[in-house]
Amino acid sequence: MSPLSIFLVLPFVSLEYFALVSSISFTLPPGQEKCLREEVHKDVLVTGEYKLSDAPNMKTHLTVSDSTGHVLYKREDASKGKFAFTTDDYDMYKVCLESEGTAGGGIDREVFLSVKHGVEAKNYEDLAKAEKLKPMEVELKRLEDLGDAIVNDFAYMRQREQEMRDTNESTYSRVLYFSIFSILCLFGLATWQLFYLRRFFIAKKLIE
Repeated sequence: MSPLSIFLVLPFVSLEYFALVSSISFTLPPGQEKCLREEVHKDVLVTGEYKLSDAPNMKTHLTVSDSTGHVLYKREDASKGKFAFTTDDYDMYKVCLESEGTAGGGIDREVFLSVKHGVEAKNYEDLAKAEKLKPMEVELKRLEDLGDAIVNDFAYMRQREQEMRDTNESTYSRVLYFSIFSILCLFGLATWQLFYLRRFFIAKKLIE
């Protein structure tokens, strides 16, 4: 899989997603909000861990939500913690941190945020203890899950390719029919103008 590309743009921190792990650190001034956005497939486990530097008398709120505004996790006066959820559908999910206070006042807070999903979000140590697996068996299980994730990604890309191809073919057909219709309309209009001008000139006795 290709590396994750990160773009820092206020007021959002946008991510072009095609990886299983994203880690980022940034400063959060008072009175501002920054968000990390990622597209995640359906039925995928997403885990996150965050840590903020100390800032006396300044509160920072953390919210995890989807594109419809449904809140999946929320923490008032966040300083350190973890969150986890399983996606219900393919959607754009975002993690937002909002700092209270007046812009330009107070001190900036250092924020560390790590988000994992898919294979990397699973805790294979707990799985090994629960199922009493050997280290080699755990590694094989991890590789199997990684292979399934790659297969699912390729299947999704094939589906998207088919949808885009169908859209292109449909657009081409509509443009072709519209062009033919436009040509026929122009031809009809030119013919009507020819007969109209002929009758006009005959009426004015300019031609016979």
